[in-house]
Amino acid sequence: MSVGLLAVVDDILSAALKASAKTAGVVIDDAAVTPQYVQGLAPARELPVVGRIALGSLFNKFVIIIPLALLLSAFAPWVLPYLCFEGAEKVTEWFGVHHGPAHGSDETTTTEPKLVFGAIRTDLILSTEIMLIALASLDTGLAFWPKVGALALIGLGMTLVVYGAVALLVKVDDIGLQMMKHPVRRTRRTGARIVRAMPAVFRVISVVGTVAMLWVGGHLVIANLAETFWTGPYDLLHHIEHAIESAGAVVTWLVDTAVSAVFGLVLGLVVVGVVLGIGRLRGRGH
Repeated sequence: MSVGLLAVVDDILSAALKASAKTAGVVIDDAAVTPQYVQGLAPARELPVVGRIALGSLFNKFVIIIPLALLLSAFAPWVLPYLCFEGAEKVTEWFGVHHGPAHGSDETTTTEPKLVFGAIRTDLILSTEIMLIALASLDTGLAFWPKVGALALIGLGMTLVVYGAVALLVKVDDIGLQMMKHPVRRTRRTGARIVRAMPAVFRVISVVGTVAMLWVGGHLVIANLAETFWTGPYDLLHHIEHAIESAGAVVTWLVDTAVSAVFGLVLGLVVVGVVLGIGRLRGRGH
């Protein structure tokens, strides 16, 4: 029995490692998106909020995504435009269109819960792609329970990696401040450079996170539309990839990402327009 158990564990570990390698790109997206949700918080609240989001991510994976992924061959297409909506909403904010609460509203008691809920909701989409890619990467001959174990291991590992990186990233400025108090001059100067660099780092992360949301959302919608009732966007993307495949895998990936992001932006802008239009009709427009 011990030999059989070891064999099962070995199958789970091997399958998890193989599938995890193919989810690396989405993990980077997830790590880029999440720090946006803790900007502006008091330093003492940053790690607790990251912890709450991480717990929500585990709930997403183990309670929602893994069971559904094992039952469904495709994720419900109507859920996917949310990520495009959020990305497009951030793009419109770059041009002065604001979507926040009306002035005078009481944000002191609602900001953090709404922030955590929004982050967990976005994580649901990102985690869904991670787990679906992982599921598709598992060997078809793998038995049911080893498959469940591999997915559980991937979900736990990816959550630890993503939110460990996020926790470190949001505390880098605090580390810099502590270094500035060090008696060694070189250490103080390094800490000062870190502190000065962090606003620019977060601006870059904000852009990367927005593009990531548009890319992931657009890619998922294109794939799901092709499997349901409209193959137009997928066929166009396939033709573009075929036309440039001689340029190499990196260029092909970049073009695929750009096309998916543009599709996600267009779809997201449509959703933003509908939401703003409904808001204005109800007297809540800005």
